[in-house]
Amino acid sequence: MIPYPTWLGSGDNAWQMTAATLVGLMSIPALAVLYGGLVQKKWAMNTVMMVFTTFCLVLITWVLWAYRMGFGTPLISSFVGDPRTILGANALEGQANIPLLNGLMPSFKLPGASVAYFQFVFAAITPILFIGSVLGRISFKVWMIFVPLWITFAYAVNAFLLWGGGYWAQKGALDFSGGYVIHLAAGVSGFVAAAIIGPRLKRDREKAVPNNLMFVAVGAGILWLGWNGFNGGDPYFAGSDAAAAVVNTNLATAVAMMTWIFMDMFLSREKKPTFLGGLNGMICGLVGITPAAGYVNGFGAVVIGLACSSIVWVAWYTLPKYVWPFKKVDDALGVVYTHGGLLVGLLADPKMIMYIGLGNTASFSGAGAFYGHPHQLLVQFEAALTIIIWDAIVTAVILYVIKYVFRMKLRLPDEVLEVGDIAVHGEEAYPAEESLSHLSSTAQAEASPTTEEPVSATADD
Repeated sequence: MIPYPTWLGSGDNAWQMTAATLVGLMSIPALAVLYGGLVQKKWAMNTVMMVFTTFCLVLITWVLWAYRMGFGTPLISSFVGDPRTILGANALEGQANIPLLNGLMPSFKLPGASVAYFQFVFAAITPILFIGSVLGRISFKVWMIFVPLWITFAYAVNAFLLWGGGYWAQKGALDFSGGYVIHLAAGVSGFVAAAIIGPRLKRDREKAVPNNLMFVAVGAGILWLGWNGFNGGDPYFAGSDAAAAVVNTNLATAVAMMTWIFMDMFLSREKKPTFLGGLNGMICGLVGITPAAGYVNGFGAVVIGLACSSIVWVAWYTLPKYVWPFKKVDDALGVVYTHGGLLVGLLADPKMIMYIGLGNTASFSGAGAFYGHPHQLLVQFEAALTIIIWDAIVTAVILYVIKYVFRMKLRLPDEVLEVGDIAVHGEEAYPAEESLSHLSSTAQAEASPTTEEPVSATADD
């Protein structure tokens, strides 16, 4: 007997499952506690519920039909795959396969379950990311309907176009680990959803004070380190490019975080460094390096961290005040500002080898405009434009169908928005002391005997 088939690489499979778990941790608990700490305390449990529920809904949708739509055989030309389940024994334990990439990358040394789960945690984190745009007013029931539809008609199409060997993959577009499929999609869809659903209560917008910055710090730390799996797992092999992607990820993030902090210290009105500002810079670095992590060298990672953070810093402080529609749309946590990126089209280094060629087969790498391939930037721009237009349309259509066909209100009533978690879920993150005292008294009463033991009247007792 042998523990695994000859085609399976145990080291690659171990890293793939580890990387997938790291990415899963970025959603639960990282974004749950990060977002849950950023919002007002009356919305903490609603935020956590939305994150965990999204994780569940995406997994169910993924295994029933969406994974094959993103990584299976074509259904509509090179635009979307054929929806099929992956619940059978062969789909889980057989050798992984992305049909349109056969011959264009090394054969997988992974079972189908490893690739499917790795791609699932990427799918799950995308709608979880743009939860931050609609917090504090979207109906929980509407969100539960929206998520499976969005994964089906937006995310699965994006994945097929860029990762499943579809149209933009065939045109040479580079998206190492989701800068387009995940982050650009999240920014666009979150912004559109926020515009359609409408703003929070005016008072909540004016007093949007985080309820627990220590929770935010814990979530941010897990999010950062989880990104090692996010970018380090995407080559599908535990090779040198995976290691380079991990270093580039951390380097770009460190530079971006410090860039934001320094700009706050010297260019902001208050001239003070803040943790929330540093957090924005951190996310800019993580997002900016994602499409480029394994395609750029260390210098490219530094440039990406510096450029992304400084550009978004300016946008963060100017667009909501002076530019329509940013000053009109209530993007609760500013998701749209920190999600995007074209720099891989400039900085991709052809010496950064993802897959090594043998014989007459050339090695696989990317080459940007700064390395003699200006056309790459155009391809990146056109692919980004496709994602922006398609996801904006799909997000709007889904929400309007829920509103006008299903006859459901997208936004919670104002009286519910006044109360928050208690009105929506019947629980809250920080119960009042009176409630705790009442619960304590009730527990003591239930634990105490209801009748006294009989007392003997004899003197000997």
